[in-house]
Amino acid sequence: MGRTRTKTSRYHVPNLERALEIMELLAEHPEGLTTTEITEFLHIPRNSVFRITSTLIDRGYLIRNAESKIFQLSQKLLTIGYSAISDQTLIEKALSPMRQLRDRFKETVPLGILHGTEGLIVEEMQGSHSFRFVLEPGKTFHLHTAAPGKAIVAFLPKHERDTVVQKIEYIVFNDRTIRNAAQYMKILTQVKHNGYAVDLAEEIEGMHCVAAPVFNRHGYPVAAIWITGPSHRIKESDIGQIAVEVKKTALTISQSLGFRAASDSPKVT
Repeated sequence: MGRTRTKTSRYHVPNLERALEIMELLAEHPEGLTTTEITEFLHIPRNSVFRITSTLIDRGYLIRNAESKIFQLSQKLLTIGYSAISDQTLIEKALSPMRQLRDRFKETVPLGILHGTEGLIVEEMQGSHSFRFVLEPGKTFHLHTAAPGKAIVAFLPKHERDTVVQKIEYIVFNDRTIRNAAQYMKILTQVKHNGYAVDLAEEIEGMHCVAAPVFNRHGYPVAAIWITGPSHRIKESDIGQIAVEVKKTALTISQSLGFRAASDSPKVT
């Protein structure tokens, strides 16, 4: 099916509009699409698709498999996205606190942001145990299962939170997975009250995570920091103690970004 195009201004640029539609479509199809498939999805003339994709390849926004003729998004958009929301500053401010938290528990400490209806890892401090979980930058995570997803979404402004909650695809991985929006909202209420979120093997067996939100100077949750490790080391009985340290680390990063709060459990509305 083609997409409905809304012309909100008489100054819109058709080819720019088409280029954005192609990139948005490819974002929804990470496996990639051919010229024919893009044409059929968007009802754009084939020659226009050819010219636009050629330009995007030349500019580094797309890559094309020479054998399969499939187009995919490159990492350039991710880099631009980082700059647009000051992620480079975020990462720079977060590295030292992340390292200290890693050294405190010896577990992997990632940093992630909201990326549409998914989360995106932007940095990681690998744990020092011989057996550890590795979550590389650029990897996405599910918002309804991952602790960082819950930590960010819980503190979004209400209209943004409600929109995200309704758009999430609630994939069920096991009997601990959140199954629907109503159940997720109840968990988010708890997360906002506690100031931290957990993932007790809700997607991956044997993996436990504890996360807390990172706020910018406006009190907006721009990221989350978390500890991830095997359940035999991050025990459910130790979650409270671990959460205290994760929240302290998140607050330290938030304050370095200009956030000011009276306690170590910030709340935003």
